[in-house]
Amino acid sequence: MTKWILWLLLSSLTGSPILSLLFLLAVWWLSDRFTFRLLPDPLGAASRWRRRGQLQAALADNPHDRHARYELAELLLDAGRPREAAEVLRPNVEAGDEDVHTAFVMGAALARGGGAEQAAQAERVLAVARGIEPGFRLGVIDRELGRLRLSRGDFAGAREPLERFVEARPGTVEGRWLLSQALAGLGDAAGARRLREEAWAAYATLPRFRRRHERPFAWRARPWKPLATALLLLLAGAVAAWWLAPLVAAL
Repeated sequence: MTKWILWLLLSSLTGSPILSLLFLLAVWWLSDRFTFRLLPDPLGAASRWRRRGQLQAALADNPHDRHARYELAELLLDAGRPREAAEVLRPNVEAGDEDVHTAFVMGAALARGGGAEQAAQAERVLAVARGIEPGFRLGVIDRELGRLRLSRGDFAGAREPLERFVEARPGTVEGRWLLSQALAGLGDAAGARRLREEAWAAYATLPRFRRRHERPFAWRARPWKPLATALLLLLAGAVAAWWLAPLVAAL
């Protein structure tokens, strides 16, 4: 109702309903960028989509371009397409690439692809990656192992790598939340609650540019925070609608 009234008001002022709608969409998107960041980033998505197209074209011309394969697999993994990422990267692994970067991306793709067989393969590949460089990218291998084991209900197995991840990244919100899930699964409710409190405290001290990734995990640690923010926004919108309604009716 609030959005409808605002659109009517802007349409009457500008004389263009379409322009008013585009303006409101832009305002909502910008507001989300500075607050919740729930809406997708079309500029970033377009840039990544274009790069994936370039890499696919390069591989069509030269299927043996290992660097292009690795970069494309990494982009597919980040886009939430782990099975495609694994298939793209598999020729590199079969050709003998055994560096930590390739092993990690392959292991992460298998871990996120689902399925018991893939999970077992992911454990082996991530173990290889950790054997090459245990502290790779400040513990991302341990984070991936912890996620994988949590998804399989192996809370005891997830605890150790997640503790290493939190130790490697003292300011991590994600790591603390994941570790709290492992402790909760092991029946340590007090420990899980303590970690959720630590996760929120860590989030509160982060600079703005680092909060984007950590925000979903901070909200899970304290789910009432985003709900309270949403309620305040709805209240503000209702007050604005109540104030603007007579103005709109008089037009």
